[in-house]
Amino acid sequence: MTNDEVRGWFTGRLPDGWFLEAPEVTADRDEVLVVGRLAEPEPAGTGDDERRAARRARIERFRDETRDKRMRIAAEFERRFGRKVSWGAACGDVTLTFTTLSVPVMTRLRLADRTVLDTLVDAGVARSRSDALGWCVRLVGKHQGEWIDQLRDALVHVEKVRAEGPAA
Repeated sequence: MTNDEVRGWFTGRLPDGWFLEAPEVTADRDEVLVVGRLAEPEPAGTGDDERRAARRARIERFRDETRDKRMRIAAEFERRFGRKVSWGAACGDVTLTFTTLSVPVMTRLRLADRTVLDTLVDAGVARSRSDALGWCVRLVGKHQGEWIDQLRDALVHVEKVRAEGPAA
């Protein structure tokens, strides 16, 4: 199932009125994350802290009120397509995710790479090698985001060309 098909399935399956627009759907081999935008609350004041608290409370209310339906939709998707579903919501500048996976990933590292991880652990930047590796991945994603996006776009093109080629 392609990411477009996953996005289309959730767009068609989610109840009308949950979100202001079609949700953002992000998927990998293990998990699908569905994040929808909620309407802004009307806070009594105009301070940034009050607005942020109101937005956070709006997301928490959505989480509580939709829990049973979200669980049923996730179970249906997981049965049909074999991937876990995680949820989140955005309101204004506040985005919260509710149920995301933490998936172990095996890797082999040489001495120089392990030394980098150990330095991060020894310096207190990370609690473990695993935490340090996650920190490194997030750092690359943050600072090389445009390059990573270009790679993803290129992969989409490669998949399209493969699909149009001769059957094996």
